Parts: sequence; structure tokens; C-alpha cells
Amino acid sequence: MGGASGGKRRVLVLDGQGGGIGAQLVRLLRPRLPEGCELLCVGTNVLATSAMLKAGASQGATGENAVICQAARADLILGPIGMILANGILGEVSPAMAAAVSGSEAVKVLIPSTTCGIHIAGTEDCRLDEYLRRAVAQAEKEISLF
Repeated sequence: MGGASGGKRRVLVLDGQGGGIGAQLVRLLRPRLPEGCELLCVGTNVLATSAMLKAGASQGATGENAVICQAARADLILGPIGMILANGILGEVSPAMAAAVSGSEAVKVLIPSTTCGIHIAGTEDCRLDEYLRRAVAQAEKEISLF
């Protein structure tokens, strides 16, 4: 897994724009995390970070350097698929951010979105709430392996 130190496992939620997807992920994940898991958030902008903090993330940060730094330290990363695409999320994701997230050793659970112009073969066309539910279920499986 990623670079968490001292036995404490880091779950990182990433988002941009208004932080709606990230906030929903934080709300769904928070009650399911076992003791010893830290729920962090990083937004591409202050609005996204604020939304995720209000939803219950333990700590949050904003911007390119925060994404790069925290992606390297995470054990599990969740967020919209645009976080691994250079210029994703309407240009909020820099190439350096995308490289840091996609290159992280952390397990990544990504929410599909056709708004980024990416269609993933084999995924069902679901409502966002169903994708989020499935992402949290997958995260729970990954966390049980910590």
C-alpha cells in the first residue's frame, strides 16, 4: 500500500469544482472507517475542500502541491475519474496532479463520469448515488485488507 506511517492508514478523498462527489464520499465513508484510519481530503479549490471538511473529513488541504503530497502518502484514494486526467474536471486538474494520483501506490477507487469525455467499457450506466454506494463498498473491501 501507499506511504502511511506508524500503523495509521490514510484514506484520501479528492475532488474539484464544488466538492459534491467528495463530500458525499466522506459522508458515506466516515461511519464505516475502522479505528486507526484517518480520513483526509484534498480539493483542487477551496470550495471543494470546504465541502469535504463540512462532510466530516479529519483534515483537508487545497491545491496542486497538496494533491501531490497527499497522494504519495495515501493508502486508499477515492474521487472522480477526472482526478487522474491531465486537465480533468474542467481544467482544475493539472498534469502534475494527474500524474501524482495515477502514479501513487495507493489503491484507487474512482467514480466514472461522462462529463470528462471518458466512457469506461464494462461499466453500467448508473445514477451517481449508485456509483458512490459501490465506491464505498469497494473501499470497505480494500480497508479490510489494511
